[in-house]
Amino acid sequence: MSSNQESWGSRLGLILAMAGNAVGLGNFLRFPVQAIQNGGGAFIIPYLVCFLLMGIPLLWVEWATGRFGGKKGNHSTPFILHELDPKRALWKYVGVFGIFTNIAVAAYYCYLESWTLNYVWMFIQGGFDGMGQDGVANYFASYITMNQNHTAIYFWLLCLLLNTYILSKGLSGGVEKAAKVGMPLLLLFGLFLAYKGITLKAGEFGALLDGTVGLNFLWTPNFDSIWNTKVWLAAAGQIFFTLSVGMGSIQCYAAYVRSKQDIALNAMSAGWMNEFVEVVLGSSILIPIAIGYLGVDQVVELTKSGGLGLGFKTLPYLFTQWGPLMGAVAGTCWFGLLFFAGITSSLAMGTPVMAFLRDEFGWKRGPSAWTFGLIVLVLGAPTVFFFNEGVFDEYDYWAGTVSLVLFALLEVILFAWVFGMDKGWKEINEGADMKIPTVYRFIIQYVTPLILLAVFLGSLPDIISKIQNPGNHYVQGARILLLALYAGIAYAVYVAYRRRKTRI
Repeated sequence: MSSNQESWGSRLGLILAMAGNAVGLGNFLRFPVQAIQNGGGAFIIPYLVCFLLMGIPLLWVEWATGRFGGKKGNHSTPFILHELDPKRALWKYVGVFGIFTNIAVAAYYCYLESWTLNYVWMFIQGGFDGMGQDGVANYFASYITMNQNHTAIYFWLLCLLLNTYILSKGLSGGVEKAAKVGMPLLLLFGLFLAYKGITLKAGEFGALLDGTVGLNFLWTPNFDSIWNTKVWLAAAGQIFFTLSVGMGSIQCYAAYVRSKQDIALNAMSAGWMNEFVEVVLGSSILIPIAIGYLGVDQVVELTKSGGLGLGFKTLPYLFTQWGPLMGAVAGTCWFGLLFFAGITSSLAMGTPVMAFLRDEFGWKRGPSAWTFGLIVLVLGAPTVFFFNEGVFDEYDYWAGTVSLVLFALLEVILFAWVFGMDKGWKEINEGADMKIPTVYRFIIQYVTPLILLAVFLGSLPDIISKIQNPGNHYVQGARILLLALYAGIAYAVYVAYRRRKTRI
């Protein structure tokens, strides 16, 4: 039995932390762009279908799996999954993905998160005033190539230190407190910006169109897109990004839930809070403001390169059109909410790593947190120094996309078919504060695995193409680092298992 006695201080703190884990930069930067590219208002149909048939079931599976493992004193996925099928060694190494993915994603995510801190500082000191649209865009390009007196490195290190310090304070004293501060501020900032975006009037502060024009454009449905399989793959992919399923962080958080505490309603609460942030707030800020100033055609062209360009190169300039004071307030709110969305997610990435070190090797909270920070520093350095060479994107593809789908597919097969739906359904419903529709038993066992299999098979041609085209030597080096990370964690799991056997 592990001596790791961490616990959540309150149910509200748990829900906010789980919602913070899910709510990330993609809610505000990725979702509205995905909607525009995949049928506008029609995109919400496959999106909600995937949420109900894949997202919600996976949330229940991961919460139930985590709590079940926590009852046995396990708080990280290798041995949480092992508890579901103790006779087979395979599942421990499938569970390695639940540590690998968190480290690898944190390695580049913390760098992206640090951009938001820098931009908050720029707005506070009026750094974008009078810069012009080209100037703001050039600032971003210079920043990521570190032509700003290494400012990017300083903010990256600050972000790593902040994450590590909060993690070192523990679950209730660090992560939960951060969620209780960060999530309400995120919602407050988001509501303010959504109001400003929707009520933007043509002719005010140089705007060409009302904010409602952008909102109407975003949600005008193109129903022809519903029959396109790529749209369904995009919707399923967005559910992965937005709910943080298939990572191992949910299982870790749930492992600290008391043995008979509700998970059914908690999972639904965290999931629907994330959906509100994404669908309501995420669609009411970036696109309405951008279209209000730039028009539909230019924004559609800009969305082809994703949401980062709009969020970091375009929106800061548009905020300056509102005057020095209001522009500074809006810019601080925008990048402040992105920062809180980012840090509540990256804190969730550190928790499974710490849990593994504490459970299996008896490390204290502080050393395990600082070890995680050091690993992320070393692994993340190539994403900082070789960002333009494709290392950042390579990490994101393998750790932030492929690993999520593969791990989710394998864990739902384990839960529904190996552990068994009789025991699985009982675990989900134990202590439940809501009546779960019985149809979800069928969905978890049959529908969710089939959707995940379809997503994986749909991604397979791209995966094969990536393998056949290794890219430049920076990209090749990134792949070697990721393989070495997985192998290193797998070896640590093997050592931990041997240690367990000697203690029996």
